[in-house]
Amino acid sequence: MRTQPELPNVFHSYFGNLEEQRHADRSEDLFDECFGCGAGHPDGLYVRCFKTAEGVASPIIISRKYQGPPGAAQGGIVAAYLDEVLGAAVARLRGRPAVTGELAVRYVKPVPIETPLIGHGRVTLEHGRYVDAEGRLEELATGRLVASARGRFFPIER
Repeated sequence: MRTQPELPNVFHSYFGNLEEQRHADRSEDLFDECFGCGAGHPDGLYVRCFKTAEGVASPIIISRKYQGPPGAAQGGIVAAYLDEVLGAAVARLRGRPAVTGELAVRYVKPVPIETPLIGHGRVTLEHGRYVDAEGRLEELATGRLVASARGRFFPIER
């Protein structure tokens, strides 16, 4: 099992007093090798989420290796980040991980690479067997919205 990278200094003032939400911190855990959130995936995104009053927030810097158009992230990587943030919001509410049933992403602006971003996720409706969530991706420095998403998630048993 690998440990997640240290939180970059640029995020300390925003996330310093927030509690990190853990759901894949043991090698035998179901999601340890998840590309999005798993610490055990050799090439993963290592998405980390922190508990907020609204749901969760996630510090994100998209690496140049995920560039699509010049200076911007490839759309599938943006969707993967938002998928993890929404799933974490569901996990926070239900107390267990969830898998994605549907995901719709709206790309508002080119999502910059190598730029501090914050992902926000919250649950919008519980249906019993599944849960709806929504989220957004914003630039840390300006608060500018660059992408948003809605999804339907199915909590699972461990």
